[in-house]
Amino acid sequence: MFNQIQQQLHKFVQRGLDNHLRLAVTGLSRSGKTAFITSFVDQLLHINMHDNAHLNLFAPAKNGQILSVKRVEQHDLTIPRFEYDRNRQGFENEPPMWSASTTGISEIRLAIRYQRRDSLLRHIKETGTLYLDIFDYPGEWLLDLPLLSQTFKEWSQAQQLVHKGERAELAQAWLSQVKQLDLSAKADENQLADLSEDYTAYLLKCKEVGMQYIQPGRFVLPHSERGAPVFQFFPLLDLSEQAWQQLAQSPKNSIYHTLEKRYQHYQQKIVKPFYEDYFSQFDRQVILADCLTPLNHSQQAFLEMKIGLQQLFKHFHYGNRSLFSRLFSSNIDKLLFVATKADHITTDQIPNLESLMRQLVQEGGRFANFEGIGTAYQAIASIRATDAVIATQEGKQFKAIRGVRSSDKKLVTLYPGSVPSRLPDANYWQYNRFEFDQFEPKQVAFDQPLPHLRMDAVLQFLLGDKLRN
Repeated sequence: MFNQIQQQLHKFVQRGLDNHLRLAVTGLSRSGKTAFITSFVDQLLHINMHDNAHLNLFAPAKNGQILSVKRVEQHDLTIPRFEYDRNRQGFENEPPMWSASTTGISEIRLAIRYQRRDSLLRHIKETGTLYLDIFDYPGEWLLDLPLLSQTFKEWSQAQQLVHKGERAELAQAWLSQVKQLDLSAKADENQLADLSEDYTAYLLKCKEVGMQYIQPGRFVLPHSERGAPVFQFFPLLDLSEQAWQQLAQSPKNSIYHTLEKRYQHYQQKIVKPFYEDYFSQFDRQVILADCLTPLNHSQQAFLEMKIGLQQLFKHFHYGNRSLFSRLFSSNIDKLLFVATKADHITTDQIPNLESLMRQLVQEGGRFANFEGIGTAYQAIASIRATDAVIATQEGKQFKAIRGVRSSDKKLVTLYPGSVPSRLPDANYWQYNRFEFDQFEPKQVAFDQPLPHLRMDAVLQFLLGDKLRN
């Protein structure tokens, strides 16, 4: 109890001085969160007083305003450390390798010492220190947040809306068994456990074919509590309003009420603590999305990514960081939407990728803009895996990329194709096919920063104003 009070007091003091920033790096599954944080930290740690050519667009580094950046011990020792060193070592190895996907929450804290420029505090103290806490957690956790505002019935009906096309085909084995149940009968725990396993298998298949709207998200992550009843429920599909009303009157030990009870427990004991302890406490937010890979899969996979992104906006607190809000609440005052893997396309297609990201999140972005929040859209490569080259074929020159393709580990030079600048409609999908390749990372020397594309613009947007005070 004393430690919790001490931690809250520590946050209170630092927020009042405005020298503490909690940055959330969020996004859907496989959007590159771990790579983003690794590169974000790496670019800052390689800042020095002599040459910061790797960060030309980050004014505090370019102007020599940043005096030092170092890792310091995080304040909450109960959260696992973000494995920056191990991730960085993976790129120095031969062959270099991408970092493993996020399976739980982690944190890293940096202390950025800088020369004050604009703040009145510069007359009292010429230098300041910004403490930056960066949090990483699985994208699957994000997709559980909408459950907080949905009843079991509403969640089931929301799942019904996406239950079509390839999803409906993948669900046949699980759903055929559910339809044989008498939902008013007494629950059999073994039967529900088996059906929940089948439902989880269905979700994993959806994930394999590029679907991103996966709920409950934790069902597709490895965890030691998988056998607990709180992880053994599933939605009820194809029920009429009359059927729902009849089930509400069924015995309390019925299959229906057992599923409903487990869903409610999942809301209160699994999702809500994460939201209250971490998610609602952030100051600035980055939302990542890999817009290219869903294009490879199907129109349905692409539309599910849009649904998933827009669902996230309902669960952030937005508002400018006045002194009052810094002290008594934590509100998002800057929001950055990032389209990752921009090195997988040619440079002339980057504006299209940014436009596509803007189209995907237009509704949520419009809401944020009304609240007076600094909002930006950027296409980047957190860790650059390809080089931009000019290729020649049949006497004609064209822009291309060169890198080691992941599928066959061969060095290839290719034109990856064009990126639509607007959301593709059904006709577009009928006559166009996307084949954006994945690439292996480059090997990096131990004393060099990780190669990137436009991470300096990210740093400028998220940190530039904080390092003027």
